[in-house]
Amino acid sequence: MSNIKLFEEKNVRSIWNEQEEKWYFSITDVVFILTFSIDALAYWRKLKQRLKAEGNETVTNCHGLKMVAADGKMRMTDVANTEQLLRLIQSIPSPKAEPFKLWLAQVGAERIAEIENPELAQARIRETYKAKGYSDSWIEKRIRGILVRDELTSEWKNRGVKEGKEYSILTAEISKATFGIVPSEHKNLKGLTKASENLRDHMTDLELIFTMLGEASTTEIAKNKNAIGLIENHKAAKAGGNVAGKARKDLEKKSGKKIVSNKNFKELTENGSKSLEK
Repeated sequence: MSNIKLFEEKNVRSIWNEQEEKWYFSITDVVFILTFSIDALAYWRKLKQRLKAEGNETVTNCHGLKMVAADGKMRMTDVANTEQLLRLIQSIPSPKAEPFKLWLAQVGAERIAEIENPELAQARIRETYKAKGYSDSWIEKRIRGILVRDELTSEWKNRGVKEGKEYSILTAEISKATFGIVPSEHKNLKGLTKASENLRDHMTDLELIFTMLGEASTTEIAKNKNAIGLIENHKAAKAGGNVAGKARKDLEKKSGKKIVSNKNFKELTENGSKSLEK
């Protein structure tokens, strides 16, 4: 989930990685605040080059993510998590270094508070989606879907499934069994071309419901079968997706309407606005 955080009224672009449970911050935004440099990108490039020459592992581990640039377009941006950023700050002489560390600690404390009290996180998510124009009923389903997904990934983690590629493999299997297509095909259907676009933020109410059913069923089957590792959890994912897939096909047969839709965020929010006007 993308966000904008403020330090002394200066924007710092940030993205929350749900799987890693970490914030990632735009390095150039931080450099601009700390150095007062007009060309923060040039400053960062020189600093990165120097740190690499020194064998600094922090720079090597930093990676790029697409973020909204000043021109409104999504552009690849160097990012760092809180730990990496604190190490980078040590290399930037600035009177604002210490206040910035305290600011980062506050950001982390807010997220820890949300983990300890999920209602705070849900309130933040509701506010974000509400501001984007989604309907209340859609937001409730989206939040419920996030909780179901969190329960599933926690189960995978406990059962020896590796984050990243293996999570993607199992997610694709659930999607294929549920909808007959994998997430990448689902995104193409909705006209989503950017890697940063979250498919679930573009799902209809029914797509969210069947996604939840597939993932909740997978969690339950993995528990009951005591699935361990990728291969066993792959079988559980297929079985869980089949539960949702059968329900989807039954509804399509009785309603005469396909569940998988090409509707995306724009159409979803437009429909939400129209329903509020009535």
